[in-house]
Amino acid sequence: MATTNILIMGVGGQGLVLATNIIANAAALAGYDVKTNDVIGMSQRGGMVWGSVRFGEKVHSPNVPVGKGDVLLGMEPLEALRGSRLLKEGATIVMNKKPVYPTPVLLEQAEYPEEDIKALEENFNLIYVDADAEAKESGNIKVANTIQLGILAGVLNIDTKYWLEAIEQFVPSKALEANRNAFKRGYAIAKGNPEPEEKPEKNEHKLM
Repeated sequence: MATTNILIMGVGGQGLVLATNIIANAAALAGYDVKTNDVIGMSQRGGMVWGSVRFGEKVHSPNVPVGKGDVLLGMEPLEALRGSRLLKEGATIVMNKKPVYPTPVLLEQAEYPEEDIKALEENFNLIYVDADAEAKESGNIKVANTIQLGILAGVLNIDTKYWLEAIEQFVPSKALEANRNAFKRGYAIAKGNPEPEEKPEKNEHKLM
């Protein structure tokens, strides 16, 4: 099979290390050869950080070539924009709607590039999600990343049982049930069903 290239983009404090570990472990449990780049960048809260996961029959390098990225998990919109240069045309971006404004924007020395972020729709399959709001709805605001992982699972060819096993391996036992529920909620969003449970609610998120 062809190698699948995943980018994870965000800022310090958003849990990219955990997310990267879960993605890589799910792929490995599914029997794929996996290579990852350690999450790198400014690790302090608010600084840009990114990582990558590549999986397939045989993967020789963890580095995603420019223009070859298949999926980008964007935990922050500006960082998703920055990472988009590595994506192929038509790639999928799973983007958290909530911005984390960088210091120049907070100091009114620069503008947040909302129009450039919106324009990503022109070249990519953009899946917006208010991950914090969805996490709150699932019962725990701290599981926003797992909402996005559930959506990511909905667009990748890895069985959900491997994702749930990976979550169990990396998430503390006291938070395991909340993360399982968040994953299932995200997966349901990706599949066009906003509620994994019985009760229906309106879905504000669309697969673009």
